[in-house]
Amino acid sequence: MAGPGAAPPAGHILLVGMMGSGKSTVGAALAARLGVAHLDSDAEVRRRTGRSVPEIWRAEGEAAFRAEESRVLADALARPDRCVVDIAGGAVLDPANRAMIRRGGTVVWLRARPETLARRVGSGEGRPLLAGDPAGAVRRLEAQRRPLYSELAECVVDVDDLTPAEVVERVVGAAAAPAGS
Repeated sequence: MAGPGAAPPAGHILLVGMMGSGKSTVGAALAARLGVAHLDSDAEVRRRTGRSVPEIWRAEGEAAFRAEESRVLADALARPDRCVVDIAGGAVLDPANRAMIRRGGTVVWLRARPETLARRVGSGEGRPLLAGDPAGAVRRLEAQRRPLYSELAECVVDVDDLTPAEVVERVVGAAAAPAGS
């Protein structure tokens, strides 16, 4: 595992995973740990549009949100400076986004069991895809997205029983390891 003085790996570190996996929390802590910029996809969508995710969904629908999500991803991956990008959970549904992610840097899947995700997202407030049955929706979405995360991930960190600091250390160690190790 890389120590506190270890140099960050070359290229971006891209965090993928379901809502509730800790991408935003880990992304911010990881970027601070490595001394690089952090970009949170959902926060960037809010900043650019001036609206929350539910507001975009209500006003323009899922397609408009996904288009903005794709623009944010493309801009983040085009940055010349090394950064940590936590990618919105559903961005992997678009084949063009998956191609960008593959080329964009080291992809780390923050994997969690569906019951952990359901507990973390709670009532699902502010998450349009979870309306009505958050736990059931999380299970369905996780089953749909799991193969896509698996396909993209260069390394996987199971986050269920780890603190955010422990996840950060595992990501640093995995991202710094030579390919194939």
